[in-house]
Amino acid sequence: MPESSILKVVFSRRMFTAAIMGFSSGLPLLLTLSLLQAWMTKEGIDLTVIGLMALVGLPYTLKFLWAPILDRFNVPYFGRRRGWLLASQSFLMLAIIGLGAVDPARNPWMVALAALWVTYFSASQDIVIDAYRREDLADTELGLGSSLYVTGYRVGMWVAGGGGFILADLMPFSMVYLIMACCMLPGILTTLVSPEPTTPHGIPRSIKEAVVDPFVEYFSRKGAVWVLAFILLYKIGDTMASAMTTPFYLDLGFSMTQIGTIVKTFGAGAIIAGGLIGGVLMIRLGINRSLWVFGALQAVSTAGFMVLAQIGPSVSALTAVIAFENLSAGMGTSAYAAFMASITNKKFTATQYALLTSLMGIPRVIASSGTGYMAKSMGWHLFFLCCTLVAIPGLLLLLKFAPWSSNGKKTATSV
Repeated sequence: MPESSILKVVFSRRMFTAAIMGFSSGLPLLLTLSLLQAWMTKEGIDLTVIGLMALVGLPYTLKFLWAPILDRFNVPYFGRRRGWLLASQSFLMLAIIGLGAVDPARNPWMVALAALWVTYFSASQDIVIDAYRREDLADTELGLGSSLYVTGYRVGMWVAGGGGFILADLMPFSMVYLIMACCMLPGILTTLVSPEPTTPHGIPRSIKEAVVDPFVEYFSRKGAVWVLAFILLYKIGDTMASAMTTPFYLDLGFSMTQIGTIVKTFGAGAIIAGGLIGGVLMIRLGINRSLWVFGALQAVSTAGFMVLAQIGPSVSALTAVIAFENLSAGMGTSAYAAFMASITNKKFTATQYALLTSLMGIPRVIASSGTGYMAKSMGWHLFFLCCTLVAIPGLLLLLKFAPWSSNGKKTATSV
């Protein structure tokens, strides 16, 4: 693709929409996690109750259950995608305000209920945003669009996490949540001015078509099970390593300030840069070849922790490892998201994409749960070696449905 065409795509309305919707999707996540935990800790809430608050995140893993409804029914005046998106964003904004209005010291369980509403409407927003992005972007634009979505998502998390913590030192938490609710306005305005995507493949005409047919259609494809195995395994090594990096840094002797500055702040910039670089490269390489290249870089970058374990608490070594690892993770995540979008049938986009992203979260929970035991029994060198080797099966699965020779234009199961 000529450079002028690439620039035209990068600065198009569709890419701007993908980035802003990513911001709206990433913003609510930490409002019910780290920021809420900090507020409850400040109020002296029992740690057991704070730990149980993690359960309010269940809607993110169960969103495929109500995704068929959003595929099947239209919202009057605004259309199927924009209507549901505007509804979920509006209710999400109100839910965030409501969460900030509850006193954790007096009503911790009301806080839990309010937080559950936030995650429910946030997960609903994610369902529609994923479907809108798939239908709004051309197949050749999915790579860059997904990378800009991931970039916006990371920025939204940073605003809610870093920005929220800073504001909480200057004003009451209720005011912080009010400000965060107002940060949803750019997403709402973007929804209002963006066009409703076309549906050349039609929409489900019955509940059966919305609930049963998406799964029947997907599993009727050649190699469908192999694709699901790939989704489970592609980032499992990176996920397992990431679960233990903070204890690893502290065990090596890095200070909290060094971790906060290099890992959290510099690392956030590196992962955002990786997403943007990955999006541009996908225009050249295509999605298939990008999965190969970025996946290999992810595996090699995980091995960088073994080198750091050998060197010890060197700030320059930590900076180099974080730069490489986060750049690779950002690129890999962008290709991963683009791939999942590319294999959804546009008639069932919301349901199939919600299923795939729910499936994607399984390794994060199951595989990461045993990493503490592994690191303790193996030692850091062997643990990170295992994380590196675990990435290989995910790459080898690409031979089944995304061979290098396909030139990355389409996946074997794309629609």
